[in-house]
Amino acid sequence: MRYLVIFMLLTVLASLGSALFFLFRDTGNSTRMLRSLAIRVGLSMTLFILLMAGYRFGFITGKL
Repeated sequence: MRYLVIFMLLTVLASLGSALFFLFRDTGNSTRMLRSLAIRVGLSMTLFILLMAGYRFGFITGKL
């Protein structure tokens, strides 16, 4: 579970970085930045739901 969360966080950061790249690179005629940000939001929501489900079903505990 830990590696999946780390992978998802890295993917979210990569999508955010690609949106920043497209912000500076494109001339305004492309929707690639919007698509990258939409992917980031979707991945963030999926990660949140995954963490909540993991806590609910006992994969993640509150104890260290």
